[in-house]
Amino acid sequence: MSSLIILITLIIVSCLSTPSATYTIPPPLQFSTSPSWRGQRSHLCATSINKEDSPSDSTFDETAYENDRLAKDAIAMNEMKKLADEEYAKLRTPWKWRIRRAVWDFMEENDIAQFPRPVHHRIPNFINADLAAENLATLPEFQSAALVKVNPDTPQRRVRHLVLSSNKTLLTPQPRLRTGFFSTLRKNNDNIPPQLPIEALTNSKGAAQYGQPVTLYESYDVDLVVVGSTAVCPKTGARVGKGEGFAELEWGILSQQGNLDAGKVVVVTTVHDCQVFDGGVEEPWSSLMKEREDGEEGERYGATDTPFGPLTEHDVPVDIIVTPTRIIRVSDPLPKPSGVYWDLLSPQKLAQIKVLRELKKKLEEELGEELPSGPEEVLPPIAERGDRGRGAGRGAGRGAGRGRSGRGGGRGRSGRSSGRGGRGGTSRGGRG
Repeated sequence: MSSLIILITLIIVSCLSTPSATYTIPPPLQFSTSPSWRGQRSHLCATSINKEDSPSDSTFDETAYENDRLAKDAIAMNEMKKLADEEYAKLRTPWKWRIRRAVWDFMEENDIAQFPRPVHHRIPNFINADLAAENLATLPEFQSAALVKVNPDTPQRRVRHLVLSSNKTLLTPQPRLRTGFFSTLRKNNDNIPPQLPIEALTNSKGAAQYGQPVTLYESYDVDLVVVGSTAVCPKTGARVGKGEGFAELEWGILSQQGNLDAGKVVVVTTVHDCQVFDGGVEEPWSSLMKEREDGEEGERYGATDTPFGPLTEHDVPVDIIVTPTRIIRVSDPLPKPSGVYWDLLSPQKLAQIKVLRELKKKLEEELGEELPSGPEEVLPPIAERGDRGRGAGRGAGRGAGRGRSGRGGGRGRSGRSSGRGGRGGTSRGGRG
């Protein structure tokens, strides 16, 4: 009886075991045209062991059984990877997903990643992220800024702390814009208890509890933008995020509303050294370059000898890259977009974000016509938070018009020029 219980337990573990850290399978229901990943995995596990394969109570060989289970589990994982690749190919910029997965895998395999883990489908937290933040605080652009916009992700938490401890105003979005728009925080404001430690203000809960909510139509000027990244190019500033496009949407809204001058505001990112393209010398970049040279997608990258393909119109490049060991000023920065490109914003993305629907409705009322809508798209998977215990890494790593109503005219389709040639007032949304 005890052997039977062990067998049943092992079967359950086999079917419910999670994928390895080197490849994260999207959660179910993200891709409506494919069977759910959970269903696919359960089917493969269920067909891996039948009555003929099950050992009797008296002859059960636990080692042989475990080896067989792992082999069949690897087959199941490979099948799911193929399905995932097919879905990623439907996205607008498949080259970004190749970079994302290579960097995420490398950071997990080498314990460069930190909590929350696994880092797949998120802005990856990394070893010595605090050192990168301290380096950022030495920048003249940071020291002279009065209002700094910082993304809400974990690796930039120390950046948010330094903004507040330097008596600057922190502008931070609600995660995925799902509960609101932005909040501003400034230490020693009336709504923040004086005895409250700064650390309590640097997560999304603290920002929501003590921050001052910002509406779409308030007047303020952003002096510096800090973003998280999965990968960056030190030559052009091309940036790959986690694939949801919120940094671009936030930039588009702020420039659309006149709170951010897209032609002047500096964009900084903090990353680990392995996230910076090194010319293909070391991993993960050497494998990405080989894949670029060998794969059919190579011709789509253009003339540049990098795994970075052409950016879409809404992509926001960075000007400065800060790591735990160095500060890199981008040598040949790409121009930045300005405004929200409605013709790139899919119905799926628009449906996710209330503030975008509000802005579009307001602009359509002012213009007396409907704004364009982007094509349908498959939204990428989002991260699932894993066990905090996995997060203890041990490795060490190496010209735009404002166009706001009442502040220069042009909202909607007029009165705006973009750093990439102008699009009227249409704004760029969507994701890579």
